Amino acid sequence: MDEWMTTACSDSPAELSGRVCDKNRVAPPNQATTSGTAYLLTENRLRQIRSEFMYCYFDQGGNSDDKGDYQTDLHSSMPQIHKNLNFQLPFYGFRYNYTRLSMHGYLEFSDPPEHYTYPLSFPNKDWPKKNDPAFIGIFFSKMRIGKIRQEEEDQRQPGVYFRLERDLQARTDQIGVEMRERVKWDVREGVIGADTFDPKHLIIVTWKNMSFAGGIDNSLYKTNTFQMVLATDEVFTYAIFNYLNIQWTSHTEAGGDTTGGEGGVPAYVGFNAGNGTQSYEYLPYSQMSTVRDLPGRGWGNGFPGRHIFRIDEKIMPGTCNKDIAGANLPLVFAPESGNMLGGTIVNITGPCFKPTDKVTCRFDYREVRGTVVDTNRAVCIQPFVMGEGYIPFEITVNEGRYDWKGKFFLETPATAEEKITFDTNDVHLKSPAEILIKWDSANLTSNSAAQLTISLWGYRESRKMPELVYIDILETGTPNAGSFTIAPANFRNRNNYLVTDAHFGFIQINLTNPEIYAGSSISPVIWSRPIPLGWYFGPQWERQYGTDWPANMCDNWLMNDRYLKSFANDIPQCPCDLEHALVDKGRFMPDYDCDKDANHKCFYHEGAVHCLRSGIPSLGGSEQQCCYDKKGYLMMTYDQQWGSRPHRSHNFGQLPWNEPNKVPTLSQWFHDMVPYYFCCHWQDIEAVGCETYRYERRPTQDCIGYQAPAVGTVFGDPHFITFDNVEYTFNGKGEFVLVRVDTEKLRLDVQGRFEQMPKNVYGEVMATQLTAIAAKENSSATIEVRLRPEYARWRYHLDVLADGKKIYFDRNALRVQHFTGVTVYTPTYLINQSEVVIMFQSGTGVEVVENKGYLTARVYLPWTLINQTRGLLGNWSFDVEDEFTLPDGLVVNPSTNINNFERVHKDFGIKWILGDTVKEGVGGSLFVNEYSRSSSYYANESFVPEYRTDLLEIIPSNRSKDRTDAEFYCKDSYQCKYDYAMTVNRDVAEFTKNYYASYTEIREITEAKVISCGVLETPRFGRKSTFEYVPGTVVTFECNQDYVLVGDMRRSCGANGQWNIPEYGYTECLRQQEYASRQAAVTWGIILAVAVPIVLLLIYAGYRIVKRNVEQQKAEEEEAEQKQAAYARARQLGHPENATELRALSSRESEIE
Repeated sequence: MDEWMTTACSDSPAELSGRVCDKNRVAPPNQATTSGTAYLLTENRLRQIRSEFMYCYFDQGGNSDDKGDYQTDLHSSMPQIHKNLNFQLPFYGFRYNYTRLSMHGYLEFSDPPEHYTYPLSFPNKDWPKKNDPAFIGIFFSKMRIGKIRQEEEDQRQPGVYFRLERDLQARTDQIGVEMRERVKWDVREGVIGADTFDPKHLIIVTWKNMSFAGGIDNSLYKTNTFQMVLATDEVFTYAIFNYLNIQWTSHTEAGGDTTGGEGGVPAYVGFNAGNGTQSYEYLPYSQMSTVRDLPGRGWGNGFPGRHIFRIDEKIMPGTCNKDIAGANLPLVFAPESGNMLGGTIVNITGPCFKPTDKVTCRFDYREVRGTVVDTNRAVCIQPFVMGEGYIPFEITVNEGRYDWKGKFFLETPATAEEKITFDTNDVHLKSPAEILIKWDSANLTSNSAAQLTISLWGYRESRKMPELVYIDILETGTPNAGSFTIAPANFRNRNNYLVTDAHFGFIQINLTNPEIYAGSSISPVIWSRPIPLGWYFGPQWERQYGTDWPANMCDNWLMNDRYLKSFANDIPQCPCDLEHALVDKGRFMPDYDCDKDANHKCFYHEGAVHCLRSGIPSLGGSEQQCCYDKKGYLMMTYDQQWGSRPHRSHNFGQLPWNEPNKVPTLSQWFHDMVPYYFCCHWQDIEAVGCETYRYERRPTQDCIGYQAPAVGTVFGDPHFITFDNVEYTFNGKGEFVLVRVDTEKLRLDVQGRFEQMPKNVYGEVMATQLTAIAAKENSSATIEVRLRPEYARWRYHLDVLADGKKIYFDRNALRVQHFTGVTVYTPTYLINQSEVVIMFQSGTGVEVVENKGYLTARVYLPWTLINQTRGLLGNWSFDVEDEFTLPDGLVVNPSTNINNFERVHKDFGIKWILGDTVKEGVGGSLFVNEYSRSSSYYANESFVPEYRTDLLEIIPSNRSKDRTDAEFYCKDSYQCKYDYAMTVNRDVAEFTKNYYASYTEIREITEAKVISCGVLETPRFGRKSTFEYVPGTVVTFECNQDYVLVGDMRRSCGANGQWNIPEYGYTECLRQQEYASRQAAVTWGIILAVAVPIVLLLIYAGYRIVKRNVEQQKAEEEEAEQKQAAYARARQLGHPENATELRALSSRESEIE
């Protein structure tokens, strides 16, 4: 005690070169404290502690037997002892609260096989028939306790030492504080990506002077000394391997000689997750003669012989490797993702660096020069790269080959972590008085005295190329205080005429005086989300376009947009209501700018409760958007400016990303977002430009033609419900085809892996369950979703692989990941990766959900796939008679076999099993084969499941309680009863019932026909009483003040899906003057309508009179002529008397008239 305290309290410079742990053999007392006066650790003391290679271990003091950390129970006859940790130690996906300490150079967490064969191979290929232990192996080789000579400086007893320090974060005692700070900074500085690690618990295991097993007596002096340090915060775990001395490599059972421990198979160094899952062998050292080089390699924290790893979820080496060669070496880097705009400092570990090395990093097609920090670490600043998702990331040293490779995830500017924020909406105003920006100062530097430069960047597109352009410095030399207020008035007189065509942009912050890394100046860069630039360019645009510059710039955009190709027919139609939108998993995903689960701001869609976007860019690169109000109805731009707006450019962009209209986020803002500001946000809602934007250029598409997807599912033990709603049970064991489409235009495969249920209290369960899904469409990436082992589901419940590489969704920027032809996302309300949605170009969706280790999969199909599907989910044709179509095209009649599990199994289900080779009509397996486990490993065509269907037949009469429980839990659900009868597991039964209920609810929604009367435009300068459009809706129109309504005041939506025909004309709202003018016109119209007919009648009457007179006069003249002719004829015939009579008669007629 006194010796420890004397050294510990020393703080003079003269004693910094002295030893702390190596000098002390006496352990401090076991008096961990979390209260009282806290021990103050000085910077010099910390430097002194960290200057030693080995962590402290003691062979005296400490506990009652005065043996310190020495494990007296460990010896040749008892080579392993159990240790309770009393905290959770994450390791390789699992968590443990105990360990087994072995004298043979490893910590173990599960039972080993009875015998090992050399060379060792993990995971054990014979698992589960033979045990596959989980272990951390620093030097896995059979050992015995060696001896030391009297002249050796370190006289601590040979053997195994074990020290456990718990609850370090709350400790105030000296040993607790010093241990915490030492391991914290060793990890933070030794492993990239561990900048915020704060250890909670610490394990120190030391194997001192250990000799190899089977050697002669004299070989006991040939010993190895090494140390394992494990530090965890119960989420992240780091392992430090300290190799002080390696004098032998192998024991005699592995072929080593008896005198020197050489030859044979050297010790295994690495990690095994156990249970047949995964392993990591530390090459080129493990089981190779180069294992003796470990004391001279690693260079963790500058020490030769120190090797550091992160080991919680996957194994990530934190130290360099100079002894490995190849063309595809694994590059370790952090962070593993960054904003597409660039500026992320990427720390790199892989090759061992020299100070004079020239490091070049290549992010996809962009190369940048890196900086060597130390032997284990170099840094590169990620450049601006147009792209999204995973891109190749490679490095070369001294202009050599790009051998070290990885995948870097590019976050789109719209989805990247928002590192510069705006508390108010001032930045969206046309001319705000001020704009307050905020940021986390730790994102730039820990130096509180650092000064920053705040600058403004913009984006523009021409026909040739897109550009991110520098605009101006907003402030320089400002302190890193976490906030700054921008005064737009300071920039009114700027004249950036070369970049005024950058209508939106970003705020960038970086260090004014970059920090020095190995002689090079390096500064991280943080960016805002995209913002409009009216607050900056407004005065310049006013000088350029006039006082009404928003309208003029809107007109310019409208003119240009009309020249571009129409995209409305390329995107899917929006569902009419939110219920349908939420279950259309193949076409729509949440819009994170307006998400009911994560973001209620909905700045661009006021009044919306949730918006969705199409998950895959259309063939032309466009995107649909559907927003819904509080009643769940589709919001339309015809009714309001906040309605749903389709986008010419998708947020994901389109390959090739470096062309106009194809850049992720930036092209969407250029074509779709900025015009909204010019035409609507900075103008009156009833401006002509805004109405043209809403009604013509970006109108909400009518939902009348929307068709809900068909849904098929598999769940439970397992039970299937086909797209035509046929329910059946099939307990196949292996990998099977769920859905297969094979046409000239489309190749779609959805496959499921089914493994046998675990044993119950009565023995083996003759049934299977779904454990993995794999899917691919045409040339898309292959997506595989797997159920993780039970004790590995503490953090992630499902493993997701894209083209064989594990991907994670544990940060907001990674929630949605887009690959070739497919988008994968997890809901924002989940953090445990227990639900995954896969979306394909065709509109097909696959949803995988996990609860307590039980999966269900649902497949959503668009109507374009009718009568094209095959597999266990049936032929979707609306005809159940052809549901059970076999791979060869023959049809099994389901009506006669549906309740006969044996016939379903033998005649239909087993025909869709996958094998190691491609089968005609079935295809080949999409699953990733690991550790020689191909399809045949899982397949068992001879597996005979339980064919009986009746609960009373499956559960014998002597198990009356099980029968009663099944009836109680399951009620009328036959699937639930069957599963409970098979497994006697309430969770299985409950989730079977719940999954069935969820599917039933989804199917009811998709089959419910939503009748829509379609668009009923809100009159200009008016409003509607409701925006609903379903049968029974009555819409009342009103006009703004000083406007008069003309036409129908009410319209109603009929049961036939049509608005009633207006009685008084279509509704309009007119200004008083316009109304008066129209009324005057109507009055004059009425007058004219009355007067004109009268005038025409008078004219017509006059015309008839005149015409009659003319006709009468003409008749008289004709009569007179006739009489005259008759008189003349009479005279000629010699009858004068007749002539006289005629003359008299004519004279009388004249008198009468």
